Amino acid sequence: MLTHLSIRDVVLIEKLDLGLAPGLTVLTGETGAGKSILLDSLGLALGERASGGLVRSGATQASVSAIFEVAADHPVFALLDEHGIAREDPTDPVVLRRIVTSDARSRAYICDQPVGVGLLRRAGARLVEIQGQHEQMGLADQSTHLDLLDAFGIAPSLREKTARTFRQWAAARSALKAARNDMEAAAREEEWLRQTVDDLERLAPQEGEEDALAATRVSLQRDERRGEAVAAALSELTPRDRRSSAPAAALRSASRALARLLPAPTETETLSDSHQTQAQDALDALGKAEEALAEAEMLLSRLAADTEGDPRLLEETEERLFALRAEARKHNVSVAELPGFLAELKRRLAALDSGNAELARLETALTEARLAYEDAARTLSAARKKAAEKLEKAVSAELRPVKLERARFIVSLLPLEPDHWNSQGMEQASFLIAANPGQSPGPLAKVASGGELSRLMLALKVVLAERSDVGTLVFDEVDSGVGGATASSIGDRLHKVAQDVQVLVVTHSPQVAARGDHHLRIAKRVRNDRTETLAEPLPHDARREEIARMLAGDIITDAARGAADSLLGHQIS
Repeated sequence: MLTHLSIRDVVLIEKLDLGLAPGLTVLTGETGAGKSILLDSLGLALGERASGGLVRSGATQASVSAIFEVAADHPVFALLDEHGIAREDPTDPVVLRRIVTSDARSRAYICDQPVGVGLLRRAGARLVEIQGQHEQMGLADQSTHLDLLDAFGIAPSLREKTARTFRQWAAARSALKAARNDMEAAAREEEWLRQTVDDLERLAPQEGEEDALAATRVSLQRDERRGEAVAAALSELTPRDRRSSAPAAALRSASRALARLLPAPTETETLSDSHQTQAQDALDALGKAEEALAEAEMLLSRLAADTEGDPRLLEETEERLFALRAEARKHNVSVAELPGFLAELKRRLAALDSGNAELARLETALTEARLAYEDAARTLSAARKKAAEKLEKAVSAELRPVKLERARFIVSLLPLEPDHWNSQGMEQASFLIAANPGQSPGPLAKVASGGELSRLMLALKVVLAERSDVGTLVFDEVDSGVGGATASSIGDRLHKVAQDVQVLVVTHSPQVAARGDHHLRIAKRVRNDRTETLAEPLPHDARREEIARMLAGDIITDAARGAADSLLGHQIS
């Protein structure tokens, strides 16, 4: 419900802060006091059209804030969540705020976050309904009528089943459409599909194959480099051509040549002792070198045998790796995606090959889903016809007390064309009114006059108040043109509706004013040569005087006070 309304610089209102309570709040005051300004201000906060003329003379801008306390599961939060409007604390109230400048520029806020005026209007419509002399929000909107009818007399399970079967029908329709599109696309590219599948099946890419091949290639290349290094070392130990000798042979030749310098045991020495010793040492060194060289050659040969590469395996590995990468580039996918790509192409081919059977299955599923929806929707339609009759009777019973006894209220259920069937069923609902005998029924907002429409809305709200998520109703002069018993009856019904929702009513009827749980008097005063509109909560004694004024006019008599006491006594009882 609306708990606070703060107004700054709107027409004649300089500053006004109202605290509002549950139940029925009546707003009274002399004609021209500014009651309509109060409603216009509320309308600003709810997203209604703004104009620079609303800004108080001398001010640069006008602003209005409306604060609402609503239940945690209220539909307004789904709307706010959809648009990313979050509250710091889930228990915080919903605050709608509007600022209008003198040049008619407007800014809107929800919970202090800037929003478009359209979103402000949608949020406001979920929180407040205004029924006035010249414009109506809420019940006059035909798009709400089906939900109101269902809330009045339809079991939720019927709506849920209809919505569920509609979703299943829509899913079956989408599946069939997708299958047909796949078949048509596959048929157009069948030759390419078959050729590509053949190529890929011959290539037979495997999961993780690229990484394995790349690792094998690196290992084989490393082995090849090792083998080349060992072979190069061995080649240095072997003659490069016929004119060259191997190092081992050269060492042996050197040893033989040097040995000739040493005398045989039977020969006379030809060298001095020192030279002989040096020659022997050199000969011994050559022998050791020959042995070391032989050992090095043996070790290198063994290493060559151990590190022998496989050029053929490396070539095969690289050919496979490069073929996979080339095929991946050809189809603009990664090598890792090739197996999945092949599987998808095979699926499309299979769909083409077995397409007729699959289409037949999907068409059967679609037919079954449609029949299930039609069965659920027809059951819902039958229930709606009964609920419409009950609603017509319930509203009609409320028309006489509000002086609409000659009017006829009709709930029209108009079948939709199959293309327009939806999750809510096969029909749309609209509330129609024939205000006078012989008059053709028409939409609420077009057939009834302003006062008639407001009273009709009141009759509807008496019946439907418990079924609506809107927590605040505003009636502007719902008692226009009536008095006496009719006005008293209107007051009773407003009070009755206010047991379920908060009701604000602008009234000139003392009978209606006396039924209020709370009373605000709207008045004007002149201060510093400027006219201001004020809203004053009235205690009981002040209420008596205000209602007496409404009864008697400017001169309040004791008889008027007595009549006011009588009305207030009726209200208290």
